[in-house]
Amino acid sequence: MIEILTRRLTSAAGHDRGNRAPRWARWLVPLVLLLVWLGVGGTLGPYAGKLGEVATNDQAAFLPRSAESTKVLTAREKFDQSETLPAIVVWTADGKRVSEAQRAAATDSVGALAGRAGVVGRPSPALLSDDGQALQAVVQLKPELGEELPKVLDEVRAAARKVPGTEAQVAGPAASQADLSDAFAGIDGLLLGVALAAVLVILLLVYRSVLLPFLIILGSVFALGLACAVVYALAERDVVRVDGQVQGILSILVIGAATDYALLLAARFREELAVSGDRAVAAWAAVRRSFGAITASAATVALGLLALLASDLTNNRALGPVGAIGIVCAVLSTLTFLPAALALLGRTAYWPSRPKAPAASTSACASTSTEGHAIWRKVAARVDARPHRTWVVTVLGLAVFAAFSPTLSAKGVPLDEIFVNDAPSVAAQETISEHFPGGSGNPAVIIADADRADAVTAAVRNTEGVASAGTVSASGRPGAGEPRVVDGRVRIDATLDAAADSDAAKETVERLRENVHAVPAADALVGGYTAQQYDTQQTSARDRTVIVPVVLGIILLILVLLLRSFLVPVLLVATVALNFLATLGVSALVFEHLLGFSGTDASVPLYGFVFLVALGVDYNIFLMSRVREEALERGSRAGVLRGLTTTGGVITSAGVVLAATFAALMVIPLAFLVQIAFIVAFGVLLDTLVVRSLLVPALVIDIGPRAWWPSALARGDGPSAMPGHATGQDSA
Repeated sequence: MIEILTRRLTSAAGHDRGNRAPRWARWLVPLVLLLVWLGVGGTLGPYAGKLGEVATNDQAAFLPRSAESTKVLTAREKFDQSETLPAIVVWTADGKRVSEAQRAAATDSVGALAGRAGVVGRPSPALLSDDGQALQAVVQLKPELGEELPKVLDEVRAAARKVPGTEAQVAGPAASQADLSDAFAGIDGLLLGVALAAVLVILLLVYRSVLLPFLIILGSVFALGLACAVVYALAERDVVRVDGQVQGILSILVIGAATDYALLLAARFREELAVSGDRAVAAWAAVRRSFGAITASAATVALGLLALLASDLTNNRALGPVGAIGIVCAVLSTLTFLPAALALLGRTAYWPSRPKAPAASTSACASTSTEGHAIWRKVAARVDARPHRTWVVTVLGLAVFAAFSPTLSAKGVPLDEIFVNDAPSVAAQETISEHFPGGSGNPAVIIADADRADAVTAAVRNTEGVASAGTVSASGRPGAGEPRVVDGRVRIDATLDAAADSDAAKETVERLRENVHAVPAADALVGGYTAQQYDTQQTSARDRTVIVPVVLGIILLILVLLLRSFLVPVLLVATVALNFLATLGVSALVFEHLLGFSGTDASVPLYGFVFLVALGVDYNIFLMSRVREEALERGSRAGVLRGLTTTGGVITSAGVVLAATFAALMVIPLAFLVQIAFIVAFGVLLDTLVVRSLLVPALVIDIGPRAWWPSALARGDGPSAMPGHATGQDSA
């Protein structure tokens, strides 16, 4: 039935010259599609720069839903008489002891901020450090300042700098949020400009065509505008969440995916145009022949992203539907706008180059030696000459790199490494850590029943790693009066000895939870910054054990349906998984020894897996769908060689483009995005140049027709084994 339907579609496409649609109809559809997309671009394009209006960089909103620290965050809101954003001011005196006069001046300087716009209540008095060389005070700011936050912080700094003989710095959540907002400032234009510039340069160099690169970029921009408009509408209604990271990844994902799919379709159009000479026929044939590969590739990425909905981390779940929307828009643009433009332009799209018909050949072997770029003919010949040695050596090489993957630390990024460049809040926090207990400014927060407050406080103070602890009074300060009781509960703040982002602090949180949970009838919960980091780390580990098998299962199912085989899909999934592990191994070495990262964000391995495995399968889908198409006509071995030579150039170009677009994320000075950018960019290149070019073809050739089990291709190595497929029209 499939073969009959395929032949009819082929005939309808114009291979049967006697059944063409009227000339006006063949041009009307492309013209209408082109006008529709121009309308989409003009109307929705501006939304690519408006996502920041509905984005939030409040990291507290992206915690594990069921974690203990999240429950504490909800409970502590009741203890805050008004919601605030703390700014911690620290003064130092160049290694000298701070005088009483300086301490009094510091208290007066921040005290003068009371009543200023954006400041809540009266700042705390300046607290002297144990070594006598630093002062610390807390200024509570309004959390809804938004773009006004940097201005208010500048006023805080200006007031603090009035203390003679001291240097003043500002740390705390307010300063960190301001630095984070600064890192994402202008993300829309900067990231999009860098990504598009990289794509344009690569396409111009590779294709030496003036118009085609601009067509491809225009299609990707249209797709991004549509995706951003949809996401904007959903985020405005609180259906999806968007933060700076999700916003940046969406732009890169849409540009990279749309460009990849466009390259595949444009290459197929060029082949068809060289054969038929008819623009409309070639456009329809290109869509029909590449439709399966493009939609299957998109499905692997979209469904892989949607698997993130199984995560307990809100930012992971946020990326899932947003990324899937972007992929759907990329496919829609590729399969409608680009064919319409190519059908209207024809050979002009490739000017000054000119599509040429492939050289005629009388055998499968001859075709592999006369078609395709010379480089890929050589690659195919070498793989064909020693397939067993090729895949064994390749697997061993990847395995060596994969052996280093366990050394990649996913325990979180320390505060002083969150920003790639120097950030004022990080420098201020380092100063605080030098003179005050490491956890100053980021206490562990314990919520417990009021009638068990004394017992819980004693358990907290007796915990190893706790510097001090006290119940929070009505004034909002620990140990400064009678405890504030809300709904029969009290809040206890505990300052830790170790820095809040350190492994030692996380171990202290574990001990704290064990001790306070042991207090009878206290119903005590431990939260705070360190607990949030610990819970995020634990949840990320849980997410990997749940989501990784789901993604692999989705990809395997799609490959089985596309290739109508079981063994080849299993091999493809295994190779991209090996490529992922090898990439993690290389990343572990690069992050530690070249970039100086002591750890990665807890979500990096999962994000890297979803992007790299799903996108890595893309190139194998592009290759193996063409291989299957050729194998139906020429047999398994010749099909592999022909598929490799004909798709080698376009897939390699697509891989380089995707790597370049993800590398553009490095312009945002955040460790998380730099790490994701490197993992995906390096992994895509490794997959494109090694796995897809050497490992997969060598494996399929070495195994022979049996690789296609249980399809009919497994019964023999030639078209004679496939009755009814002599025309080779059953394309994947």
